[in-house]
Amino acid sequence: MKITDVRASQPVGNKSPEDWRTSLGQILIAIDTDCGITGYGVGGGGLAGIHVVKTVLRDQLIGRNPEDISQLWNEMYQATLAFGRKGIAVMAISGVDLALWDLRGKSEKLPIVSLLGGIPGNKIPTYHTVWDIQDLSPDSEHAGYKLHLGKVATAKEQEPIIASIEQARSMIGTDRFLMVDAWMKWDVESTITISKEVAKYKLEWIEEPLSPDDLAGYQVLKDKSAVPIAGGEHEFTSAAFRPLIEQKLHTVLQPDVCWCGGLTELINIYTMADEAGLRVCPHRGCEIWALHAIAALDRNPLAETGRPWMTWVAGQPSIQNGVIELTDRPGFGLSIDEHNLKFLY
Repeated sequence: MKITDVRASQPVGNKSPEDWRTSLGQILIAIDTDCGITGYGVGGGGLAGIHVVKTVLRDQLIGRNPEDISQLWNEMYQATLAFGRKGIAVMAISGVDLALWDLRGKSEKLPIVSLLGGIPGNKIPTYHTVWDIQDLSPDSEHAGYKLHLGKVATAKEQEPIIASIEQARSMIGTDRFLMVDAWMKWDVESTITISKEVAKYKLEWIEEPLSPDDLAGYQVLKDKSAVPIAGGEHEFTSAAFRPLIEQKLHTVLQPDVCWCGGLTELINIYTMADEAGLRVCPHRGCEIWALHAIAALDRNPLAETGRPWMTWVAGQPSIQNGVIELTDRPGFGLSIDEHNLKFLY
């Protein structure tokens, strides 16, 4: 099997947000082969990511056998090293890597979960991320909720933050998980203070209170925060996750498979985290791109709800009674209707 083409598109679904999550957060990659099989993956970087695919990554892949994914990943990473390492270039590689895995599953007529040593059909509990506290529901069958605090208050306005967390716990009861996302807007001192005030509400974690670059700050928090710290959504490649894992700066690691380097890197992160005794809970884990890894590799699986506006991805399993499960369809098990998409080259 040889790769004959690598194509990229920037689909925009209904109600797609009018911000970076649409303009830069997502692209679709299609890899065609001489045996008629096409693999699909979702990465990021928007038009800039597509430019990386068109001008660099495509040339690395045309005419190559797609089966040695690790070798191809290393070559793509090396080809973008001068301007990549993190950000848009790795987001573009992520989509290509996922399309290569989709090809492997389709060519072997197996779902990705089986390629990773798992089995389809296991029921994975889910949690729902909300931006408005009114969207919390005591009647939901989700295993838990994550309350996004980015719009509640700044780190200097701690009382509204603490009050929101107290209200959230009261609304969903004591039987469900509760997590909060600070979205990189707090500092060390405020995180320590808030964590001590809200520890009684039994939070699973405080997510990304600091910038991903503030490793010194996270070093302080790992010992002084009264609530476990989570992060990694905005980090790239297993190389960047290594200090987080070796120094145990996060209790919960949250790589996004569509941004961090694809499934190849997510597998590496799972392996390192498992050896260190740390938990991995991928960002947007209910999306099919990470769900196969969660089902196969996770000892304590929990999947976060995904992007509802990506309606152009057909075949995504739905959440039923608070759980989600994979089918045995080959590859990622999706179908893409290319008639409604515009590939840019």
